[in-house]
Amino acid sequence: MKLSSTQAARRARVRSLWLAACLALGMAGSTASAAEASAAVASASPAAKPKKPAKPKATSRQRKSTVRSDADPDQVIYGQRADVMQFAAEVAQRQGLDVVWVRSALAQSRFMPAVAKLIMPPPAGKAKNWAAYRDRFIEPQRIAAGVAFWQANDRWLKQAEEVYGVPPEIVIGIIGVETLYGQHMGGFRVIDALATLAFDFPPGRKNRSAFFKDELEQWLVLSHREGRDPLKAKGSYAGALGMPQFMPSSVARYAVDFDGDGHIDLHASCADVIGSVARYLADFGWQRALITHLQVTPPADVTQRAELLAPDILPSFTAQEFIDHGAVFGSEAELARIGGPAGTTRLALVELQNGDAAPSHVAGTGNFYAVTRYNWSSYYALAVIELGAAVRRAR
Repeated sequence: MKLSSTQAARRARVRSLWLAACLALGMAGSTASAAEASAAVASASPAAKPKKPAKPKATSRQRKSTVRSDADPDQVIYGQRADVMQFAAEVAQRQGLDVVWVRSALAQSRFMPAVAKLIMPPPAGKAKNWAAYRDRFIEPQRIAAGVAFWQANDRWLKQAEEVYGVPPEIVIGIIGVETLYGQHMGGFRVIDALATLAFDFPPGRKNRSAFFKDELEQWLVLSHREGRDPLKAKGSYAGALGMPQFMPSSVARYAVDFDGDGHIDLHASCADVIGSVARYLADFGWQRALITHLQVTPPADVTQRAELLAPDILPSFTAQEFIDHGAVFGSEAELARIGGPAGTTRLALVELQNGDAAPSHVAGTGNFYAVTRYNWSSYYALAVIELGAAVRRAR
Protein backbone atom coordinates (compact mmCIF):
# COMPACT_ATOMS: atom_id res chain seq x y z
CA MET A 1 0.00 0.00 0.00
CA LYS A 2 1.37 3.37 -0.95
CA LEU A 3 2.02 5.62 2.03
CA SER A 4 1.13 9.26 2.11
CA SER A 5 4.00 11.68 2.63
CA THR A 6 2.87 12.21 6.25
CA GLN A 7 2.81 8.46 6.96
CA ALA A 8 6.20 8.00 5.32
CA ALA A 9 7.72 10.75 7.43
CA ARG A 10 6.24 9.27 10.58
CA ARG A 11 7.59 5.80 9.74
CA ALA A 12 11.04 7.25 9.04
CA ARG A 13 10.98 9.05 12.37
CA VAL A 14 10.03 5.87 14.26
CA ARG A 15 12.78 3.93 12.47
CA SER A 16 15.31 6.63 13.39
CA LEU A 17 14.24 6.52 17.02
CA TRP A 18 14.43 2.68 16.97
CA LEU A 19 18.02 2.78 15.75
CA ALA A 20 18.98 5.49 18.22
CA ALA A 21 17.51 3.51 21.09
CA CYS A 22 19.34 0.38 20.05
CA LEU A 23 22.63 2.28 19.90
CA ALA A 24 22.04 3.93 23.26
CA LEU A 25 21.16 0.67 24.95
CA GLY A 26 24.11 -0.99 23.31
CA MET A 27 26.49 1.41 25.06
CA ALA A 28 25.83 -0.46 28.31
CA GLY A 29 27.73 -3.44 26.96
CA SER A 30 24.74 -5.60 26.00
CA THR A 31 22.54 -6.05 22.92
CA ALA A 32 19.22 -4.23 23.15
CA SER A 33 16.16 -6.43 22.92
CA ALA A 34 13.19 -5.54 20.72
CA ALA A 35 11.10 -4.91 23.83
CA GLU A 36 13.72 -2.52 25.27
CA ALA A 37 14.05 -0.66 22.00
CA SER A 38 10.27 -0.46 21.56
CA ALA A 39 9.93 0.90 25.07
CA ALA A 40 12.63 3.49 24.37
CA VAL A 41 10.91 4.55 21.14
CA ALA A 42 7.55 4.77 22.86
CA SER A 43 8.95 6.99 25.58
CA ALA A 44 10.75 9.21 23.05
CA SER A 45 7.92 9.57 20.49
CA PRO A 46 5.53 12.49 21.02
CA ALA A 47 2.79 10.59 19.19
CA ALA A 48 3.09 7.56 21.46
CA LYS A 49 2.81 9.35 24.79
CA PRO A 50 1.41 12.73 25.73
CA LYS A 51 3.91 15.19 27.09
CA LYS A 52 4.09 15.26 30.87
CA PRO A 53 3.83 18.58 32.65
CA ALA A 54 7.20 20.03 33.64
CA LYS A 55 8.50 18.94 37.02
CA PRO A 56 8.87 21.65 39.65
CA LYS A 57 12.36 23.05 39.96
CA ALA A 58 14.60 21.55 42.63
CA THR A 59 15.06 23.58 45.77
CA SER A 60 18.49 24.75 46.84
CA ARG A 61 18.55 21.97 49.45
CA GLN A 62 17.76 19.34 46.78
CA ARG A 63 20.50 20.70 44.50
CA LYS A 64 23.10 20.79 47.25
CA SER A 65 24.28 17.14 47.06
CA THR A 66 26.34 16.21 44.01
CA VAL A 67 27.24 12.72 45.27
CA ARG A 68 24.98 10.00 43.93
CA SER A 69 23.46 7.38 46.18
CA ASP A 70 25.19 4.03 46.28
CA ALA A 71 21.80 2.47 45.51
CA ASP A 72 21.60 4.15 42.09
CA PRO A 73 21.32 1.50 39.36
CA ASP A 74 23.80 3.13 37.00
CA GLN A 75 26.96 2.82 39.09
CA VAL A 76 30.15 1.94 37.26
CA ILE A 77 30.64 -1.81 37.03
CA TYR A 78 34.38 -2.42 36.96
CA GLY A 79 34.04 -5.46 34.72
CA GLN A 80 33.58 -3.06 31.80
CA ARG A 81 36.99 -1.43 32.26
CA ALA A 82 40.07 -2.72 30.50
CA ASP A 83 42.45 -1.41 33.19
CA VAL A 84 40.61 -3.36 35.89
CA MET A 85 40.63 -6.56 33.86
CA GLN A 86 44.36 -6.07 33.24
CA PHE A 87 44.88 -5.65 36.98
CA ALA A 88 42.95 -8.89 37.52
CA ALA A 89 45.23 -10.75 35.13
CA GLU A 90 48.35 -9.40 36.86
CA VAL A 91 47.05 -10.34 40.32
CA ALA A 92 46.18 -13.84 39.15
CA GLN A 93 49.68 -14.31 37.71
CA ARG A 94 51.48 -12.92 40.80
CA GLN A 95 49.43 -14.86 43.32
CA GLY A 96 48.80 -18.08 41.41
CA LEU A 97 45.04 -17.53 41.34
CA ASP A 98 42.53 -18.53 38.68
CA VAL A 99 42.27 -15.51 36.38
CA VAL A 100 38.62 -16.26 35.62
CA TRP A 101 37.81 -16.20 39.36
CA VAL A 102 39.67 -12.91 39.91
CA ARG A 103 38.06 -11.26 36.89
CA SER A 104 34.63 -12.49 37.92
CA ALA A 105 35.03 -11.00 41.40
CA LEU A 106 36.23 -7.62 40.14
CA ALA A 107 33.60 -7.56 37.39
CA GLN A 108 30.95 -7.52 40.10
CA SER A 109 32.49 -4.70 42.12
CA ARG A 110 30.96 -1.23 41.93
CA PHE A 111 32.06 2.35 42.20
CA MET A 112 30.74 3.81 45.47
CA PRO A 113 30.24 7.59 45.48
CA ALA A 114 29.98 7.71 49.27
CA VAL A 115 33.39 6.03 49.62
CA ALA A 116 35.01 8.63 47.37
CA LYS A 117 33.43 11.35 49.53
CA LEU A 118 34.28 9.86 52.92
CA ILE A 119 37.97 9.30 52.14
CA MET A 120 38.47 13.04 51.77
CA PRO A 121 40.02 14.94 54.72
CA PRO A 122 37.79 17.17 56.86
CA PRO A 123 37.56 20.84 55.94
CA ALA A 124 40.60 22.87 56.95
CA GLY A 125 40.42 25.43 59.68
CA LYS A 126 38.65 23.50 62.45
CA ALA A 127 40.88 23.30 65.52
CA LYS A 128 41.52 19.91 67.12
CA ASN A 129 39.93 19.41 70.51
CA TRP A 130 41.09 16.58 72.75
CA ALA A 131 38.33 17.15 75.32
CA ALA A 132 35.62 16.82 72.66
CA TYR A 133 37.34 13.82 71.06
CA ARG A 134 37.65 12.10 74.43
CA ASP A 135 33.97 12.58 75.21
CA ARG A 136 33.02 10.63 72.07
CA PHE A 137 34.64 7.46 73.43
CA ILE A 138 34.84 7.62 77.21
CA GLU A 139 31.09 7.60 77.79
CA PRO A 140 28.64 5.33 79.66
CA GLN A 141 27.37 3.22 76.75
CA ARG A 142 30.85 2.33 75.52
CA ILE A 143 32.14 1.64 79.02
CA ALA A 144 29.19 -0.67 79.78
CA ALA A 145 29.70 -2.52 76.50
CA GLY A 146 33.37 -2.86 77.34
CA VAL A 147 32.61 -4.37 80.72
CA ALA A 148 30.28 -6.94 79.10
CA PHE A 149 32.87 -7.78 76.43
CA TRP A 150 35.59 -8.22 79.07
CA GLN A 151 33.43 -10.48 81.20
CA ALA A 152 32.47 -12.63 78.21
CA ASN A 153 36.06 -12.94 76.98
CA ASP A 154 38.15 -12.83 80.12
CA ARG A 155 39.82 -16.16 79.24
CA TRP A 156 41.06 -14.92 75.86
CA LEU A 157 42.18 -11.57 77.23
CA LYS A 158 44.29 -13.28 79.89
CA GLN A 159 45.72 -15.68 77.33
CA ALA A 160 46.62 -12.81 74.99
CA GLU A 161 48.46 -11.05 77.82
CA GLU A 162 50.38 -14.23 78.59
CA VAL A 163 51.38 -14.74 74.96
CA TYR A 164 51.99 -11.17 73.81
CA GLY A 165 52.39 -9.12 76.99
CA VAL A 166 49.56 -6.71 76.14
CA PRO A 167 47.23 -6.04 79.10
CA PRO A 168 43.47 -6.63 78.64
CA GLU A 169 42.52 -2.96 79.02
CA ILE A 170 44.56 -1.96 75.96
CA VAL A 171 42.92 -4.60 73.77
CA ILE A 172 39.53 -3.61 75.23
CA GLY A 173 40.22 0.06 74.47
CA ILE A 174 41.12 -0.58 70.84
CA ILE A 175 38.10 -2.75 70.05
CA GLY A 176 35.83 -0.28 71.84
CA VAL A 177 37.12 2.75 69.96
CA GLU A 178 37.22 0.97 66.61
CA THR A 179 33.77 -0.65 66.49
CA LEU A 180 32.05 -0.45 69.89
CA TYR A 181 32.81 -4.15 70.37
CA GLY A 182 31.50 -5.20 66.99
CA GLN A 183 28.38 -3.05 66.90
CA HIS A 184 29.68 -0.80 64.09
CA MET A 185 31.87 -2.77 61.68
CA GLY A 186 30.89 -0.90 58.51
CA GLY A 187 28.24 -1.31 55.84
CA PHE A 188 30.24 -1.14 52.61
CA ARG A 189 31.11 -4.26 50.64
CA VAL A 190 34.87 -4.53 51.11
CA ILE A 191 35.48 -5.23 47.44
CA ASP A 192 33.47 -2.14 46.41
CA ALA A 193 35.29 0.16 48.82
CA LEU A 194 38.72 -1.10 47.80
CA ALA A 195 37.94 -1.06 44.06
CA THR A 196 36.63 2.50 44.27
CA LEU A 197 39.78 3.74 46.01
CA ALA A 198 42.09 1.62 43.84
CA PHE A 199 40.72 2.66 40.45
CA ASP A 200 38.91 5.97 41.10
CA PHE A 201 40.71 7.63 43.98
CA PRO A 202 39.23 11.13 44.21
CA PRO A 203 41.30 14.22 43.40
CA GLY A 204 41.89 16.82 46.08
CA ARG A 205 44.28 14.89 48.34
CA LYS A 206 47.40 12.76 48.01
CA ASN A 207 46.70 9.91 45.62
CA ARG A 208 46.76 6.60 47.51
CA SER A 209 45.43 4.42 44.71
CA ALA A 210 48.60 2.28 44.74
CA PHE A 211 48.06 1.50 48.43
CA PHE A 212 44.46 0.48 47.82
CA LYS A 213 45.40 -1.65 44.82
CA ASP A 214 47.73 -3.57 47.13
CA GLU A 215 44.94 -3.92 49.68
CA LEU A 216 42.51 -5.12 47.00
CA GLU A 217 45.02 -7.73 45.90
CA GLN A 218 45.46 -8.86 49.51
CA TRP A 219 41.68 -9.07 49.90
CA LEU A 220 41.40 -11.40 46.91
CA VAL A 221 44.25 -13.57 48.19
CA LEU A 222 42.74 -13.69 51.68
CA SER A 223 39.28 -14.60 50.35
CA HIS A 224 40.72 -17.39 48.22
CA ARG A 225 42.83 -18.75 51.08
CA GLU A 226 39.90 -18.80 53.51
CA GLY A 227 37.47 -20.16 50.88
CA ARG A 228 35.13 -17.20 51.28
CA ASP A 229 33.15 -15.19 48.77
CA PRO A 230 35.05 -11.89 48.24
CA LEU A 231 31.76 -10.16 47.38
CA LYS A 232 29.97 -10.74 50.68
CA ALA A 233 32.07 -9.28 53.49
CA LYS A 234 31.33 -5.73 54.61
CA GLY A 235 33.59 -3.22 56.28
CA SER A 236 34.47 0.46 56.52
CA TYR A 237 34.59 2.95 53.67
CA ALA A 238 38.37 2.32 53.54
CA GLY A 239 37.97 -1.46 53.34
CA ALA A 240 38.86 -2.21 56.98
CA LEU A 241 37.47 -5.45 58.37
CA GLY A 242 35.80 -6.82 61.45
CA MET A 243 35.84 -5.81 65.10
CA PRO A 244 39.47 -4.62 65.03
CA GLN A 245 39.12 -2.92 61.60
CA PHE A 246 42.19 -4.55 60.07
CA MET A 247 43.04 -3.75 56.48
CA PRO A 248 43.49 -6.92 54.37
CA SER A 249 47.30 -6.63 54.47
CA SER A 250 47.16 -6.44 58.28
CA VAL A 251 44.98 -9.54 58.34
CA ALA A 252 47.64 -11.32 56.27
CA ARG A 253 50.52 -10.16 58.50
CA TYR A 254 49.13 -9.99 62.03
CA ALA A 255 45.81 -11.82 62.39
CA VAL A 256 45.90 -15.10 64.30
CA ASP A 257 43.62 -18.11 64.65
CA PHE A 258 43.59 -17.69 68.44
CA ASP A 259 40.76 -20.17 69.09
CA GLY A 260 42.44 -22.84 66.95
CA ASP A 261 39.42 -23.67 64.77
CA GLY A 262 41.44 -23.55 61.55
CA HIS A 263 40.09 -20.18 60.35
CA ILE A 264 40.72 -16.53 61.11
CA ASP A 265 37.42 -14.76 61.72
CA LEU A 266 37.66 -11.13 62.76
CA HIS A 267 33.90 -10.60 62.50
CA ALA A 268 32.53 -13.30 64.80
CA SER A 269 35.41 -14.88 66.76
CA CYS A 270 36.20 -12.70 69.77
CA ALA A 271 39.18 -14.94 70.48
CA ASP A 272 40.69 -14.28 67.04
CA VAL A 273 40.00 -10.56 67.41
CA ILE A 274 41.67 -10.34 70.84
CA GLY A 275 44.69 -12.41 69.82
CA SER A 276 45.14 -10.46 66.59
CA VAL A 277 45.02 -7.03 68.26
CA ALA A 278 47.53 -8.13 70.91
CA ARG A 279 49.83 -9.67 68.30
CA TYR A 280 49.68 -6.47 66.20
CA LEU A 281 50.81 -4.33 69.14
CA ALA A 282 53.53 -6.80 70.12
CA ASP A 283 54.90 -6.76 66.58
CA PHE A 284 55.03 -2.96 66.75
CA GLY A 285 57.16 -2.95 69.88
CA TRP A 286 54.83 -3.28 72.85
CA GLN A 287 56.93 -3.89 75.99
CA ARG A 288 55.64 -5.98 78.88
CA ALA A 289 55.00 -4.12 82.15
CA LEU A 290 55.89 -0.69 80.71
CA ILE A 291 53.29 2.00 81.38
CA THR A 292 51.95 3.94 78.38
CA HIS A 293 52.47 7.50 79.62
CA LEU A 294 53.13 9.80 82.56
CA GLN A 295 51.40 13.00 83.59
CA VAL A 296 53.65 15.98 82.93
CA THR A 297 53.62 19.77 82.90
CA PRO A 298 55.66 21.03 79.94
CA PRO A 299 58.45 23.58 80.28
CA ALA A 300 57.25 27.15 80.67
CA ASP A 301 60.11 28.34 78.46
CA VAL A 302 58.94 28.31 74.84
CA THR A 303 62.33 27.28 73.44
CA GLN A 304 62.76 24.42 75.90
CA ARG A 305 59.23 23.21 75.23
CA ALA A 306 59.79 23.37 71.48
CA GLU A 307 62.88 21.19 71.78
CA LEU A 308 60.92 18.49 73.57
CA LEU A 309 58.08 18.72 71.03
CA ALA A 310 60.37 18.57 68.00
CA PRO A 311 60.44 14.73 67.64
CA ASP A 312 56.61 14.70 67.84
CA ILE A 313 55.39 11.40 69.37
CA LEU A 314 58.62 9.46 68.86
CA PRO A 315 60.14 8.75 72.31
CA SER A 316 63.50 10.51 72.28
CA PHE A 317 64.31 11.86 75.77
CA THR A 318 65.01 10.35 79.19
CA ALA A 319 63.12 11.51 82.26
CA GLN A 320 66.21 13.42 83.39
CA GLU A 321 66.35 15.24 80.04
CA PHE A 322 62.70 16.20 80.50
CA ILE A 323 63.56 17.61 83.91
CA ASP A 324 66.63 19.41 82.55
CA HIS A 325 64.39 21.14 80.00
CA GLY A 326 62.09 22.35 82.77
CA ALA A 327 59.29 19.75 82.57
CA VAL A 328 57.66 18.64 85.83
CA PHE A 329 56.29 15.14 86.27
CA GLY A 330 52.95 14.87 88.02
CA SER A 331 53.53 11.68 89.96
CA GLU A 332 56.58 10.31 91.74
CA ALA A 333 54.95 6.85 91.62
CA GLU A 334 54.64 7.01 87.83
CA LEU A 335 58.20 8.22 87.53
CA ALA A 336 59.42 5.34 89.69
CA ARG A 337 57.77 2.86 87.32
CA ILE A 338 60.21 3.85 84.58
CA GLY A 339 63.27 3.83 86.84
CA GLY A 340 63.05 7.38 88.14
CA PRO A 341 65.06 10.29 86.73
CA ALA A 342 68.05 8.00 86.22
CA GLY A 343 66.03 5.51 84.17
CA THR A 344 66.80 4.85 80.51
CA THR A 345 63.19 4.74 79.28
CA ARG A 346 62.72 7.14 76.40
CA LEU A 347 59.78 9.55 76.44
CA ALA A 348 58.00 11.87 74.01
CA LEU A 349 56.27 15.10 74.98
CA VAL A 350 52.79 14.61 73.46
CA GLU A 351 50.69 17.72 72.98
CA LEU A 352 46.92 17.52 72.44
CA GLN A 353 45.08 20.66 71.39
CA ASN A 354 41.85 21.69 73.15
CA GLY A 355 40.43 24.19 70.72
CA ASP A 356 40.75 27.68 72.17
CA ALA A 357 41.68 26.33 75.61
CA ALA A 358 45.18 25.41 76.76
CA PRO A 359 46.53 22.15 75.32
CA SER A 360 46.93 18.94 77.34
CA HIS A 361 50.27 17.15 77.63
CA VAL A 362 51.51 13.67 78.53
CA ALA A 363 54.91 12.03 78.41
CA GLY A 364 54.45 9.03 76.15
CA THR A 365 56.55 5.89 76.44
CA GLY A 366 57.35 3.36 73.75
CA ASN A 367 54.03 1.66 74.51
CA PHE A 368 52.13 4.89 73.80
CA TYR A 369 53.98 4.99 70.50
CA ALA A 370 53.04 1.34 69.81
CA VAL A 371 49.33 2.22 70.12
CA THR A 372 49.80 5.03 67.59
CA ARG A 373 51.01 2.41 65.10
CA TYR A 374 47.45 1.05 65.12
CA ASN A 375 46.14 4.47 64.17
CA TRP A 376 48.67 7.25 63.64
CA SER A 377 47.14 9.72 66.06
CA SER A 378 48.05 10.69 69.61
CA TYR A 379 44.38 11.58 70.21
CA TYR A 380 43.39 8.06 69.18
CA ALA A 381 46.05 6.46 71.38
CA LEU A 382 45.08 8.37 74.50
CA ALA A 383 41.36 7.67 73.87
CA VAL A 384 42.14 3.94 73.64
CA ILE A 385 44.18 4.03 76.86
CA GLU A 386 41.60 6.03 78.82
CA LEU A 387 38.65 3.94 77.59
CA GLY A 388 40.44 0.75 78.63
CA ALA A 389 41.21 2.23 82.04
CA ALA A 390 37.59 3.33 82.51
CA VAL A 391 36.32 -0.16 81.64
CA ARG A 392 38.79 -1.74 84.10
CA ARG A 393 37.58 0.59 86.89
CA ALA A 394 33.92 -0.20 86.10
CA ARG A 395 34.30 -4.00 86.31
